[in-house]
Amino acid sequence: MSTRSIAKPDIAATLIPPIGVGEDLSGVVAVKVLEGYRLWVRFDDGVEGEVDMGQLVHSPAAGVFAALVDQDIFAKAYVEHGAVTWPGELDLAPDAMHDEIKQNGIWVLR
Repeated sequence: MSTRSIAKPDIAATLIPPIGVGEDLSGVVAVKVLEGYRLWVRFDDGVEGEVDMGQLVHSPAAGVFAALVDQDIFAKAYVEHGAVTWPGELDLAPDAMHDEIKQNGIWVLR
């Protein structure tokens, strides 16, 4: 019995634009861990401010972010692909962060 496959061109890339930080989105370029489950961040367009995660990491609704209550893990924040990231594939949405910091200077996560 012979099996035969027919290769079809991959058109997904032409239908779905790649995810990334483009001209309309600002990405995080620097992050510094502060005391009290806070971060200082700077975006590629110069916007900078604070992210306060203290309430979130202690909340029963923290979900995957509950792991960040361990200060050693929280302190491992770094920037990857324009987003604040932690080991274990945790990251924060840079667009929501940017909008809130640009408007208020701080993003408080609850």
